[in-house]
Amino acid sequence: MKKFIFAYYPLVLAFISFLFSVTLWFKGNQLEGIFVGIWVPSILSLTSVLAHTRQDDMEHNRNSNSSN
Repeated sequence: MKKFIFAYYPLVLAFISFLFSVTLWFKGNQLEGIFVGIWVPSILSLTSVLAHTRQDDMEHNRNSNSSN
């Protein structure tokens, strides 16, 4: 279940951000829509960085445990 949350929670947040951005745009708030639209790649980039960091930590822990 934990892997499911880590895999899909950021995608759900990015999609909600996208929908909010489009809603703002078509309601006449173009600048706000663009601002919120920038959140989508930011959310996905942060997810990628956190996943890579988590993977590096797991490999580091695995290597340190096998050397003991």
